[in-house]
Order: sequence, then C-alpha cells, then structure tokens
Amino acid sequence: MVKNIHELRDPIHNFIHVNSKERMVIDSRPFQRLRYIHQLALTYLIYPGATHRRFEHSLGVMELASRVYDIVTNPNNIHHDSIREIVPKDEYYRQYWRLVLRIAALFHDVGHLPFSHAAEDELLPDGWNHEKITIEIIRSEEMEKIWQKLKIQTEDIVKLSVGPKHYKDSTFSDWEAIMSEIIVGDALGVDRMDYLLRDSHHTGVAYGKFDHYRLIDTMRILPKEYYKNGGSIEPALGIEAGGLHSAEAMILARYFMYTQLYFHPIRRIYDIHLKDFLKTWLQTGNFPIDVKTHLQKTDNEVFVGLFEAARDQSHPGHEHAKRIVNRDHFRLLYERNLEDISTNLDAPKAIFEEASKQFGGENVRCDTYKQKGGVSDFPVYNNDGRIVSALSVSGVLAILPIIAVDFIYINPECRFAAEAWLKDNQERIIRLRREE
Repeated sequence: MVKNIHELRDPIHNFIHVNSKERMVIDSRPFQRLRYIHQLALTYLIYPGATHRRFEHSLGVMELASRVYDIVTNPNNIHHDSIREIVPKDEYYRQYWRLVLRIAALFHDVGHLPFSHAAEDELLPDGWNHEKITIEIIRSEEMEKIWQKLKIQTEDIVKLSVGPKHYKDSTFSDWEAIMSEIIVGDALGVDRMDYLLRDSHHTGVAYGKFDHYRLIDTMRILPKEYYKNGGSIEPALGIEAGGLHSAEAMILARYFMYTQLYFHPIRRIYDIHLKDFLKTWLQTGNFPIDVKTHLQKTDNEVFVGLFEAARDQSHPGHEHAKRIVNRDHFRLLYERNLEDISTNLDAPKAIFEEASKQFGGENVRCDTYKQKGGVSDFPVYNNDGRIVSALSVSGVLAILPIIAVDFIYINPECRFAAEAWLKDNQERIIRLRREE
C-alpha cells in the first residue's frame, strides 16, 4: 500500500508529518541543497553540537506554520467581524492556502548562501540578498514544473516566503500579508520560533527555550491598529492575553540568544575570517546570483577550497583559511561597555582607529552591530474584549534594551603588546576623542 502521509523524526517537534505532494517539494534539488548549509555557519567551532542545517530548520518552520494556521483560522478563535471577512470560508481555498503556507515555509530559506548569514552582506552584488535569490529559485523552470503539478500559483509561494518587506514589487492583500507574517513576521513569526528552539537545543544553550505550545494556542488574527485610532481594521498576528507571558518569554529568549550566542565574540570573528577568505576564493569576489550556479555552491565546496588554501602558502586566502582550520583566530581586545559609551558614544570607533595606527590595519578587526528599531509591537486581545498594544500591557517588553555590540580583535601575535597598550591608553583615547 502506497503511503500518502510520511513521518520525519525531529529533535524539536518529535514528528513532522508531510503528505506526498509536499514530499515532491522536499525531494527537489533546491530544497535538498539545504542539507549542506550549516544553520549557524562556523559556530560549531565554539559549540560542538551546532552542526545542524537549514534543511531541518525549514522542515520545523513548515510544521509550526501549519499549527498556527489551524489555530488562527478556527472560527472559534476569530473575535472580530473584519477578520472573518478575510479568512476563506470555502474549504477548498482553506486547504489551498494551508498547502501554500507549508510549502512557502519550506522554501523561505532556500536562497541562503553557503554558511548562511556569515557572508551575505558583503559578498552579494548591490541590491541582492538571500530573499531575492529565494524568489528567483521559486520562479525557476525546475520548480515551476512542480508548482504546476501541485496546482499552486507561483506568486502565492513567493509572497508568503519572503513577505512584503522583501517583495516590494507586488501588492499584498490582507490575507496574503497575514499568511506571510505567520512565517517571517518580526514579532510572532514561526521562523523565529523554530530557530530559537533549534539553535538552543543543538548548542546546549538553555536561553532559547520558551513555551511555544502555549504561545501558538493563544495566537489570533487581530486588527493591529484598532487600539490606536479607534477603528482601523488592518489585521496582524497577535495573541489572547493568556499567551502574553509566552510571547514575552520568546522575545526575551531572542534577546538572550543574540547576546549570549549569535553575538558570541569568537563566533563573530570566525565569520570575519570566513568572509576574508571567501573574498579571495570567489572568482569575482561575490557569490553567483544565477540559480544554476547558486545551487552548485554549498558549504562542502567552500570547505574543499578552505582546506586547500590552508595547505597552500601561495594561495591569496592562505592566512585567512589557516586561522579557521587551525583555530588560530584573532583575539578579543576590546568590547563595548556602558561606562565607556556614557563617556563617549564613539569610544569603540576611537579605540579601533588608534589600535589600527599602533599595530597596523592588517592586525586589527572591528565588528559592529546595532539593532534597528526596538521590540516589535503586536496586538493583545484582553479579557474585557479590548484590543491593546503589547507594549502597553507588558512591563517586560517596554524596557527590553536594544541589542548593540562593538568588538575589536587583534592578531594573536600582537595580543599581549596590544593588551598592555590598551590598558595604558584606553581612558586617554576615549577622553581625547570626546573633546575633539
């Protein structure tokens, strides 16, 4: 007997169930490529368990997306007439959009470069990112044949995979915007839910855990601006009041995972060494953006080049490759701290520039990041029937600081001299630059 439902074991969600239509998509070449793209780049050099890939993450996002869909489209969970109007009433369309949502969730990361985010910002042509490559792959002739077999509109998958933020050439209906928000939403998107839970599990870091079962059970489609202007019915994903603590826990988990794991200083310097190597290894200095060549590039091809360069002293990327292969990374010399910032907002920049003058620019690296905007707001359905802002009812979210880091690294050959120099000159540099 031919099975229509297939079970996949997963360490986060126990079982992920897929039907034969979805398995056609999973078996496609673009999706299978994700088996060879590390979720957290070279993080396994610090956290040995972090060897998981984009493949299983995307399966997890698909699983969570359909769980949310089933909850928020349940008639018993719709609290406002304006929301009832946008949810499909016909069973055929309800099942159609459920399938599209699951496939879009599968494909939301299919455009990732080798080692995921590690090299994206600097090694793609201007105007390109992994979302734009995702769109090109979904529209490719290879995938178009599958969409036709499944009787799915290509543009429906594109919209839900990347959302309005990364697909500005198209107009989204309220329903399409909500469907994409389920996957890639800033506040309550299931992409975030899965990577927090999965990365926490594989790194052995407990900070990323939260009660996603309770959170999903309380998720609702609500009028986002209803509480602000007294009548706008623009819909957004929100929660019932009983899920507020679970939502707070997820947002706190994200904050702690960023500060403790994603911005671990040694993890970040390996990203820098990798980017420096890739600039020499890639023929044009950029990753290819055409679909055919993109699909031929995985972590495996980069690893081959990395080890060859580490053994070949004449290779232009030899020094960068050797630092990764031999784990001889640049050492942390200075990191952003509140005391220095309160004295001089540009303290990290001042120290980086002075260190570069003192020890040579080739021996110093700087890594800077500042979160854009604050905590994402979302509507909350109160027990009294009012729809209010999460920031107005959560004392936790209102005071959560933005994520900002500044790391300055030094060549290990200069490390002890640089540490002594910084100890003697740090206060002077910060004070003088402030006065200037």
